[in-house]
Amino acid sequence: MASFDIVSKVDPQTLENAVNTAQKELQTRYDLRDTKGGIELNKKENTILLSSENSMRVKALEDILLGRVVKQGIDGTALDFSAEEQASGQLIKKTIKVRAGLDKEVGRKISKAIKDAKLKVDVQMQDDQMRVTAKKIDDLQGVIALLRQSSADIGQPLQFVNMKS
Repeated sequence: MASFDIVSKVDPQTLENAVNTAQKELQTRYDLRDTKGGIELNKKENTILLSSENSMRVKALEDILLGRVVKQGIDGTALDFSAEEQASGQLIKKTIKVRAGLDKEVGRKISKAIKDAKLKVDVQMQDDQMRVTAKKIDDLQGVIALLRQSSADIGQPLQFVNMKS
């Protein structure tokens, strides 16, 4: 039986490089030069903290961060910008979660997409990844093509690893 795994990972070193270059750009931008706060990466919690005096500057920090992340080759959908801004003293803070691993909801979306395509494959959820097995490699390649086309519906970057025949 041929198989492969569907995962969603972000290289931590590449993410750190993107945050560092965003911090450097923050220091050189004239409109943000005297800003309190900044961009901080929390490796343990896999989050990025943006802080500034007002929400307009926090939005500018989001744009800088997203641009740097994309330039480093990380998919922009790996960052979850849906969290609300929180006031903390004189600063406004926003925590951006870095999506890593597949949760159950995303797993259900992937399984539903594969079942709706009526491909002859078996899909199993294993912790934070999914294993797809089939008798033919062509069926597996069809699943990969299907998921690449519908990646916008899933809302998370996917990688296909550990292909075995």
